[in-house]
Amino acid sequence: MEFKVSHTTSYDYDSGVTFCHNIATLKPKTMPGQTLLDYELEISPKPTELTERLDFFGNVVTRFSIQEYHKKLTVTAKSRILRQYASQPDIETSEMGRSITLEDALRLLKINKLDLVDINQFKLDSIFITRISSEIKAYAEVSFKQDRSVFEASYELMERIFKEFKFDSGFSTIATPIHEVMKEKRGVCQDFAQIAIACVRSIGLPARYVSGYIETLPPPGKEKLVGTDASHAWFSVYIPTFGWVDFDPTNNQIPKDQHITVSWGRDYYDVPPLKGVVYSTGKNKMNVAVDIRPA
Repeated sequence: MEFKVSHTTSYDYDSGVTFCHNIATLKPKTMPGQTLLDYELEISPKPTELTERLDFFGNVVTRFSIQEYHKKLTVTAKSRILRQYASQPDIETSEMGRSITLEDALRLLKINKLDLVDINQFKLDSIFITRISSEIKAYAEVSFKQDRSVFEASYELMERIFKEFKFDSGFSTIATPIHEVMKEKRGVCQDFAQIAIACVRSIGLPARYVSGYIETLPPPGKEKLVGTDASHAWFSVYIPTFGWVDFDPTNNQIPKDQHITVSWGRDYYDVPPLKGVVYSTGKNKMNVAVDIRPA
């Protein structure tokens, strides 16, 4: 499937801004099963400086500075992406990948191999996922048993979060600690992804945060409204001998052609769509509009 994605972030500043420096992580990946066909980043006012590079995790990031007075900043990323899930390795048809138990995985991850150095970093604490509580570990242990398939346990964890946590956009912010999300069992997609990652790491497996988009469909008979989509997030578990496997606990499914991957990291802090610093006083208002449509 081919998609067109438009992602616009705007900031309105009460007192204006004299200088800002920003990092945008908005360029979708080209990887097995996904090809970036076209990409354009529009920034207003026009940046004084702009550079593009790969970050530590292999994501494309754009750094830009605006060194003139402005009261509004608008950043729009326009992408065209081809998704072909059938062309990437499929865990659901891999007998070997599906059969790896937790005991097998923990043993294989201890092998001294260079490619496992990067993998094992995703077992460690990160900015938003640190000091994992005994409550989260106990929640994970309901699904993860030494002699059970890692894939089956991860799939069940995804299902449990989907069924037992309530989607509530008014409950959390980016800074809400995961132990509060766990206690109240409510939040949004990034909260559910980070709870799942904390669970997986608590039993010793690598897990990473995936940021991207998901195609949403309007109710039957209704026209899809422009700009009403949103960024999405899910989690990925590393299964030795197979590789990374994605799980979407918000929608209770393995991401396929309707999911578009932009970036990944240890948690949300590594891959926000846009972050930066400004020289200003007073309040500012942010608005985000995302639109995803078949091309």
